[in-house]
Amino acid sequence: MAKYGYGVDIGGTTAKIGLFTVEGKLLDKWEIKTGITDGGERIMGRIAWSIREDMSSRDISEDMVAGIGVGVPGPVRDGGVVSCVNLNWVDFPVVSTLSWLTGLKVLCANDANVAALGESWQGSGKGILNMVMVTLGTGVGGGVIINGHIHNGVHGAGGELGHITVNPSETKRCNCGNFGCLEQYASATGNVYIAEKVMAELDTPSPLRSAEKINSKLCWDLAIQGDPLAVEITNRFSNYLGMGLATIAAIIDPEMIVLGGGVSRTGEPLRQWVEKYFKKYAFPACKDIPITIASLGNDAGMYGCVKMVLD
Repeated sequence: MAKYGYGVDIGGTTAKIGLFTVEGKLLDKWEIKTGITDGGERIMGRIAWSIREDMSSRDISEDMVAGIGVGVPGPVRDGGVVSCVNLNWVDFPVVSTLSWLTGLKVLCANDANVAALGESWQGSGKGILNMVMVTLGTGVGGGVIINGHIHNGVHGAGGELGHITVNPSETKRCNCGNFGCLEQYASATGNVYIAEKVMAELDTPSPLRSAEKINSKLCWDLAIQGDPLAVEITNRFSNYLGMGLATIAAIIDPEMIVLGGGVSRTGEPLRQWVEKYFKKYAFPACKDIPITIASLGNDAGMYGCVKMVLD
């Protein structure tokens, strides 16, 4: 009977690997460099070698491993990555390649999707079978969990919550090529974009004007302190995010919405600010959906990868 599972969360710089029990306990975790200078061709080999080395050092046989779950920063379809710019992958067969290299069962999904699954399994949404997670980082990602399982969508784009249109009047293109996506405002970079626009529109004095570099954390720190300019920036950020969450809620009607990613480290002030605007826009039956902050941090993806294999 299988006792263990491996979760692999692949990023552009490193791959985080975790060894778990099938009950969901994280036993150990480590990172290896992905290395994409060769077109990403050796990434799977590095991961396979690292896992096989770990199995050997712990005297873990193949029949003791339920499998390997892999999270990748791109849409996934039929066990492969459709496109992953950060890894130089296009139509790359993740599942068949890693399975051949390790001899183990392998499953693959989008990294934000598995993070959502991880939070619903052992994180803030533990015990919640219908949940939405929105990750607020350099961009805005997300995952939709329905009846305890990831909703991948027909084209592998399920959970691309950052590309809901919240401002059709926007003239600047999003990275996806469209205009006015949630990602353009509710990400860490979007927070700075809003700050630059507000500072150009208003002459309100603020420490932001003399800051060497403006970032999302500085905007939130000053807003919490009551700085008027930062409060205006944060209101606009939260308005867009609240609007986006209300749209998601009207479609999914989840039991809970979880906020993750770097911006979510702001914690309770972020949750309260966003909740105010969510309630403003939400369909009446959805207004009381709880919004909470993710608890697993950067490990959420690894947890979700293992849960995916166990399911």
